[in-house]
Amino acid sequence: MAEHLSQSFEKSAMTKQERKKIDRERNIQITAFAFMIFITLLAFLAVGSDVFPQNFVIPFILLLAAVQFFLQLFYFMHLKDKNHAWPNAFMVAGIFVATPTLIALSLLLGVVKY
Repeated sequence: MAEHLSQSFEKSAMTKQERKKIDRERNIQITAFAFMIFITLLAFLAVGSDVFPQNFVIPFILLLAAVQFFLQLFYFMHLKDKNHAWPNAFMVAGIFVATPTLIALSLLLGVVKY
């Protein structure tokens, strides 16, 4: 097994199809990262420009945060990959437990006043 360590990546044991798959995955990761940077810049511009009213900016930023949250889950936490059923189940269960807990605590502490 150690005799293959001196070979370059192009001459490794990977097939052409495996290299294409890795290249495609890398391109998807880079595109997703660039899109998330764009979303972050969009949020900064929405707040810093003072062009948009506050009634628009807050829901807009929350929408961008939700989009970025799901993109990070799917692309960087590998929720889209096969054979990750248990980690996916635990993350989804954590979201379903954390969301009502945070809502209940914020209502209990009086942070949100209706």
